[in-house]
Formats: sequence, C-alpha cells, structure tokens
Amino acid sequence: MRADFRLARMLHALVHIHGRKGTTSSEELAVVLDTNPVLVRRMMGGLREAGYVRSTAGRNGGWVLAVDPYSITVLDVYEALEEPVIFAIGANVDHPGCALEQAINGALEVAMAQAAGALLREFGQVRLSAFIPAAIA
Repeated sequence: MRADFRLARMLHALVHIHGRKGTTSSEELAVVLDTNPVLVRRMMGGLREAGYVRSTAGRNGGWVLAVDPYSITVLDVYEALEEPVIFAIGANVDHPGCALEQAINGALEVAMAQAAGALLREFGQVRLSAFIPAAIA
C-alpha cells in the first residue's frame, strides 16, 4: 500500500493560504505541493465542505482560510480528508478458519487500534497555528 500524503499536503497548503493576502489558486498550491491542480481541488473539497476554507471562481479566484488557524486541529483536517488509512499493515485473511491466524489478527488489531487512538488524540492536540512561522502569524 502506498503512503497517503494528503494530510501533510493539506496542512502545508493551509499554512501557505494563511500566509497569503487574498486568495491562493489551485495552480499556485499545486506548484508548492508538487502535484496537479486537479488533485489540489479534490483534496481541498473536503476542507471546503467542513467549512475550513472558501473558494471563489474566476480570474482572481482561489482559496482562502475560513477559520482562525488557532481553532483548527490536525484531527479536524484529517477528518475532513475522510480519515485516510493510518497504517499500511493489516491482518492476514488467507486462512480465516485457522485459529492461529485468528489469534494473531486479534492481537494485531488491538495493538493497531490502541496506536491509532493515541495518534488521533495527539492530532487533536496540535493546532494548525503550530506550523505557522512567526513571520506570518
């Protein structure tokens, strides 16, 4: 499974948007994120639906931050991105009737759930403002 960079990319994009006067276009964000403007718009859609950004169309259109960066957490952004998969590892399902496989899967699932819970709690403690350099705060 490939790594999912959407969370890091959107945090990066939001800080850039905050630091700009006016709007930031999808094309400008695509350059910053080294990706395609269509992918930027797709990723930003969840943030718009959550109310964290607004978009305007047209020649001077683009994205603006719709919330105070001190009020939004990494967890908020993660949830707006439809909760990307946290772990690339998972349980084995080759032999669902095997008691050994079931025991291993059960132990792995408990450990991963605990780790995911800890990570999400940490995400809830980190605000977007933590990434804003003092020069643009």
